[in-house]
Amino acid sequence: MDRQLSVEERLERLLRWQKPAGSAEAERQRRAERMVREAVAAHGPFADLDITVEAKGSYPNKTNVRNDSDVDIKVQINDPFHAQIDPQRFWFGGRWIHRYDGPWKPRVLRQELHAALENALGTVDDDHNVAFCIPEVPGSRPSADVVPCFKYVQFTDGSLSQSIEGSIVYCRDGTEIVNWPRQQLVNGRAKNERTNHRYKFVVRVFKSVENDLAEQKVIDPLPSYFSECLVYNVPDHVLTAGSFDDAVRGALQYLQRSLHPWFMEPKSLVEPNGIKPLFGRGQKWRPVDGRKLVRAAWTYLNYV
Repeated sequence: MDRQLSVEERLERLLRWQKPAGSAEAERQRRAERMVREAVAAHGPFADLDITVEAKGSYPNKTNVRNDSDVDIKVQINDPFHAQIDPQRFWFGGRWIHRYDGPWKPRVLRQELHAALENALGTVDDDHNVAFCIPEVPGSRPSADVVPCFKYVQFTDGSLSQSIEGSIVYCRDGTEIVNWPRQQLVNGRAKNERTNHRYKFVVRVFKSVENDLAEQKVIDPLPSYFSECLVYNVPDHVLTAGSFDDAVRGALQYLQRSLHPWFMEPKSLVEPNGIKPLFGRGQKWRPVDGRKLVRAAWTYLNYV
């Protein structure tokens, strides 16, 4: 590690890091949503579809840090939607997905969205597994990652009368990713209220520290959402105890214990949506990544 912060530097940076991104960052979100929405609206094949275009992730959740990342925009077809039915209700077992059998296959959605973005915005980077990447034009438009997806319904009872809604992405490599952005938004707001707004403050600190550590090559870069996930699993009483400095220290101490291989119960840790396990199949990170981040953050922030 290049250096540790002094106590004075730590306190100064905590005050700076806890602040939400300013009005310029909010405008980035609005402009990114607007340019993608206009591109979709102008594309003829989308004319009669029920489509939602909106930001997801750190921007609407207000956990983004200044100049940290692209705006994530989802382009979601709501009808046809895809559904997961309780596999216990079917004799053949396994995971059963209802897939629409008309023309709007995942491959077609990806092709048409690519065409819509290029027609409206010029060259788009399509060499990624999940999203299309729109490059920034300084002074004109922000960069954005645009994700094609379908509404996804998961039934939660045997009679199929109750369900929760998310999004499903069919990636270029054939894998599927189910996200729950609405649940993440609701749960994050609730936890933030319960902790006198310290939850999102501490998330921003963790993201800023991770950025510094990755830049110093102390750790490998991690998705910023991972920091949000870690802090979401810190109990409310830890985040509200003492000063803000105490809250950051307490969060790191709690995570050190929770991620220790002798005591860890992976299934007890979840994403902020409260549905997806934090670790396991399909995730971009492992418990060891969390341990490395927490240990390095403890040292960098000069806690004793």
